[in-house]
Amino acid sequence: MIETEQDDVPHSLQARTRRAVVLGWAVPGWPTAEDATPPRIAGGWNSRLPPPAPMGAIVVSQSDPLIRAEQVIGYSFKDPALLKLALTHSSLADSRLDSNERLEFLGDAVLGSIVCESLCRRFPDWLEGELTKVKSSVVSRRTCAEISDDIGLTELLMLGKGVAGPQRIPLSLRAAVFESVVGAVFLDGGYEAARTVVLEQVSGHIDACLESEDQGNYKSTLQQHAQRWLARPPTYETLDEQGPDHSKCFEICVVIGQERFPSAWGPSKKTAEQEAARRALDVLRSRQP
Repeated sequence: MIETEQDDVPHSLQARTRRAVVLGWAVPGWPTAEDATPPRIAGGWNSRLPPPAPMGAIVVSQSDPLIRAEQVIGYSFKDPALLKLALTHSSLADSRLDSNERLEFLGDAVLGSIVCESLCRRFPDWLEGELTKVKSSVVSRRTCAEISDDIGLTELLMLGKGVAGPQRIPLSLRAAVFESVVGAVFLDGGYEAARTVVLEQVSGHIDACLESEDQGNYKSTLQQHAQRWLARPPTYETLDEQGPDHSKCFEICVVIGQERFPSAWGPSKKTAEQEAARRALDVLRSRQP
């Protein structure tokens, strides 16, 4: 709940100086009781500052970290206290129970579950080992930290003085805040809400991981795709050879069933087969729904 709080100061002009507290955070731009007498210009309050909020009014700043967090993750909380908890590191909390550690624990499990479900639906013919390899990369601390950095969660993490500073925030903390937010969304909106938030952020990392797995191993990837989409294994056909025996080049194409895919040249059959497999993959992926 968002509320206002009146400073304990004499009933004078300073009595009009109140903090707008958003779940315990002072909204930037409002003077506090610790400030000097509020600046004035002729005719009233300094025009560069917002006017005093009427008693009992709800005041929300556009720079409020809760609002910014909701914007970057694309989810509006019914219970903002969960979001505040997700952004609070133990170095700032009075107790570790008042930090994001428990939400991190939950979010780690929810994140893993969502990624596993997505991979199983997307690649029904993959074996457990292949699924695990991609999942481990996508839910790794490094990936979670990159997501926090990319969408702006890292800068919203509330840290104590012993942790906050000019140095870069440790990778483990940057990863934890994303997992904590996932856990908070799960508690606030359920599995589907968490699934929407997670897939919005990790889908690109899944694709990048798949592309990375392809490098130097197009034949293995093509084998999986051919089985999935065509229910037949690929074969490799040598179409041409050129050059002297000590420096030959080979033209090879992939054949799946009755279909011949674009050919490729290479200084060895192995290299040409890899390039031919890559070209066949490009064709098959362009046909995917």
